[in-house]
Amino acid sequence: MRAIDTNVLVRLLVRDDARQVKLAEVFVDGNAWISQLVLAETMWVLESVYDRTPVQLAAALEILLEHKTLTLQDADTVAAALQNFKRKPALGFSDCLVLEIARKAGHTPLGTFDKGLAKLAGAQQL
Repeated sequence: MRAIDTNVLVRLLVRDDARQVKLAEVFVDGNAWISQLVLAETMWVLESVYDRTPVQLAAALEILLEHKTLTLQDADTVAAALQNFKRKPALGFSDCLVLEIARKAGHTPLGTFDKGLAKLAGAQQL
């Protein structure tokens, strides 16, 4: 299975450069794998460069989770992070993903100075 990087995923989601969108679509035709790092970077780009709201970010994540040809690394972990993000969007998706990665690996509590993150099960405020 092929893998894609952040700028390819951004093109597929934002569709702001017709030439690059076509190249990305041809590359992922059939299937492609998206790492959690690429997913986190993409959410950051969508929020900070394209001014997407938490609701729009959550919608993009849902599309990716349900996509028939794109495969997310540890989709169950991403889905759990998305649920936390939807409940507490001020945390940011990356923080929710970090917590769920730690949980899946069996390494909790996750120590944090973030008071909001510390309110989630599995996190501990330092």
